[in-house]
Amino acid sequence: MSIFIAIILGLVQGLTEFIPVSSSGHLEIVQQLIGGRADNFHLFLELINFGTLLALIIYYRKRIWEILKDIFGKNHNFKLAINVIITCIPAGVAGLLLSKFIEENSFFSSLITISIAMAVVGVLMIIVDKLPKLSSLKDENYLTKPRALTIGIAQVFALIPGVSRSGSTIVAGRLMGLSAKSSADYSFLVSIPLMTAVCAKTLLSSSTRAYLVDNLPTLILSNAIAFIAGLAAITFCLKYLKKSNSLKAFGIYRVIVATLVLIIVLVR
Repeated sequence: MSIFIAIILGLVQGLTEFIPVSSSGHLEIVQQLIGGRADNFHLFLELINFGTLLALIIYYRKRIWEILKDIFGKNHNFKLAINVIITCIPAGVAGLLLSKFIEENSFFSSLITISIAMAVVGVLMIIVDKLPKLSSLKDENYLTKPRALTIGIAQVFALIPGVSRSGSTIVAGRLMGLSAKSSADYSFLVSIPLMTAVCAKTLLSSSTRAYLVDNLPTLILSNAIAFIAGLAAITFCLKYLKKSNSLKAFGIYRVIVATLVLIIVLVR
């Protein structure tokens, strides 16, 4: 993989991991349109998750510390931590059972499949603000366990490139009664244990470790770019959602990108 493509993929990973437009979908689109699907592409994508994970931990370091103090301090408040675990379970189990199948099945890496998934979720984002919410919750601390599980089930669909993990959880959070900003906050908190588990699992493979050693300079550069872009994306997304309380703009963007990619695929 060339340095140029590695830089572009790091930038795309950082920007789209937290903005609900599908990082996996964008990475596949960019890789296939720029230079074709390189060998060990999935290993590269797994290893640039470290940059975006670090961005999450740095951004939410105070919130993480507050949750730990709630659990281990005098309050013994486990509610948010338990909800995060409940939300993680469906995607965690589905990932263990299905991730290899999805990774090896060309249907899921097809630009047509990705475009359709992006468009479908985009349409949902456009109409979600007009749907009745189950209730109006102050923030993610007020989620009930069944609603946390519902968000977790929605997150399973993010295994399909083009759906978006943050997109599926933010849409589900909105339907569960959270504001757009609170839905994003909860989505990002939930992604920390999931991404940590994915990164740890990645390093258990000897082939991945070998790939890491062989491509270390490129991966360091790509992760550094993903880290900086990820911090910028988190900040932008939360500020925008707090101000607008709407996913419509992201939905429109997804539909436009999906349409353009489909046109490119059909005419080339």
